[in-house]
Amino acid sequence: MKTPQDIIIQPIVSEKSYEHMADGVYQFRVAKSANKVDIKNAIETIFKVSVKKVNTTTVVSKPKRRGVFQGYTPSWKKAVVTLKEGDKIDFFEGIA
Repeated sequence: MKTPQDIIIQPIVSEKSYEHMADGVYQFRVAKSANKVDIKNAIETIFKVSVKKVNTTTVVSKPKRRGVFQGYTPSWKKAVVTLKEGDKIDFFEGIA
C-alpha cells in the first residue's frame, strides 16, 4: 500500500495555478497509478483539509529535440483538487 507521500509528488506552482489558489483550487503532480479516491485521502491526510472534488488528467509526452539528439519528455499525471469552503493550504507559511 502506498503512503500519502508516495501519491502526492509535488504541488504545481505557476502563475495560472497561483491565481486559482484564492478560489480553493490546487494543482498537484501525482503518481500515475493513483486514482481520485487515493488522491483525496492523501490530500486530506497530509494537509488536514476537506476535499470537495478531484479532477485528474494525464499530461502526455511531447517530442523534443536538442541539436541532433531527439527524444520525448516524460508523461505524468496532474490532479486538480477543489477544497471545501473555508479550507486552504499554505505552501509558503514558513517563508518570511
